[in-house]
Amino acid sequence: MTSAYPKEELAGLYRRRVGMVYQICLMLLKNAPDAEDACQTVFRKVLERSEPFRDLEHEKAWLIVTARNECKNQLKHWWRTRRAGEEELASLRWEQPEDGELWEDLLSLPERERTALYLHYYQGYSTEETAELMGTKPATLRTWLFRARGKLKQRLEAEGYGL
Repeated sequence: MTSAYPKEELAGLYRRRVGMVYQICLMLLKNAPDAEDACQTVFRKVLERSEPFRDLEHEKAWLIVTARNECKNQLKHWWRTRRAGEEELASLRWEQPEDGELWEDLLSLPERERTALYLHYYQGYSTEETAELMGTKPATLRTWLFRARGKLKQRLEAEGYGL
């Protein structure tokens, strides 16, 4: 691998821009470990560049776009690799029986409504974040949440919880 920069110039570029790149990554990923990983990947990509930047503005713009793209890739990767499969979701149980029963009702919902409820209420993502993770608009996600809550309410009333 041949870098377009000698070590001293790379060190200067890093000192000059690491704060900006890290802040972008932190803002998009919302947690420090993932932001650090993305920041490191962005600067690794600088090392892999075969051409130097034209000027400081080109350097800044390239780093911003690369940081944003890396964060998007990390979010997509997280979604693909860490979501639980149908078998894993079905095997999860809570310690208290009433929570387990609610979980069974949740699992009986259509996938998109079940996933929306899980991400929003169990994982604490905002509707905007959940919509982004699910690749839909926030208004659509709110509709899915509304429908899912309605279906859960009907099931709980049918089971005698009298909400």
